[in-house]
Amino acid sequence: MSEETLSAGSRTDDEGLLEGVGFDRILLYVTIVGLAIVYLIPIESGLVTSIKTSDAVGNTQPFAPPGPTGATVESWTFAFDALAQGMVNSLIFTVPATILCAVFGSMAAYGLTLVDWRGQVAVFVLFIAGIFIPYQAVIIPLTQFWSNIAMLDHRLGLLLTPRFATILELIITHTAYGIPICTLLFRSQYKTMSWEMIEAAKLDGASVWRIYKRIVLPLSLPMFAVVFIFQFTQIWNEFLFSLTLIGSVNDPAASATLILSGLGTSLEGIDYPLRMAGALLTALPTLAVYLLFADEFAEGVRV
Repeated sequence: MSEETLSAGSRTDDEGLLEGVGFDRILLYVTIVGLAIVYLIPIESGLVTSIKTSDAVGNTQPFAPPGPTGATVESWTFAFDALAQGMVNSLIFTVPATILCAVFGSMAAYGLTLVDWRGQVAVFVLFIAGIFIPYQAVIIPLTQFWSNIAMLDHRLGLLLTPRFATILELIITHTAYGIPICTLLFRSQYKTMSWEMIEAAKLDGASVWRIYKRIVLPLSLPMFAVVFIFQFTQIWNEFLFSLTLIGSVNDPAASATLILSGLGTSLEGIDYPLRMAGALLTALPTLAVYLLFADEFAEGVRV
């Protein structure tokens, strides 16, 4: 067989391979790589900035490495010391509030979807309306309620320190604000649930609670992962309620986002390496939650 024949055969195979891959798939890969670069550049810039000295920040590009003489981890050490207590406080109110939102949202969605009773549409409309109430509209009533009516630090003064009284206020506030959206998410799954299975359980004499506990709850685990990731991220990153109910970064109950807002600021200017280190440290818990529940999240999204 001649070399020309082999060359022609090779070109034919290459053309067939390209046709098999397809222009659409190549475009898809290029788009994915491009989006990955767009999303990773800010993270890379923040990471390299966090390990730069103040002089290196002014002498290098944001995304450029600092070089051997301009690298330091001092900003990370200082950021950890400044944010440690705030991150503990944030975990104390974020985890319970997230769990309560998921549990109450699941129960409410079950009662509004799989249990037939008069007036449930009107109640569901109220839940939907609760999603669209802006935080700014409730700041003053919320502050007056906790300060002048509830007064947990006085009523529960023998049981709770002022720090934990404020954290309890945040738990209740975030739970109340998170239930409507969690209810909507769970209801989207329950609308697709098999009615035949529910009716069969009713014919067997199962109560409303037993149906929820034995049938609905086990089937809701993927959606619980979705809701947990969503609510944990929302509550952890929330700033306005912390600013309103806590007020000061020096308060023992100060959250991570509240402390982060003033980190690295002084009369001399902004310490960008310190702010970047603090921002990356504060983002670690949400990243850990995504990694822990990634498979369940993917399954819940498909439901």
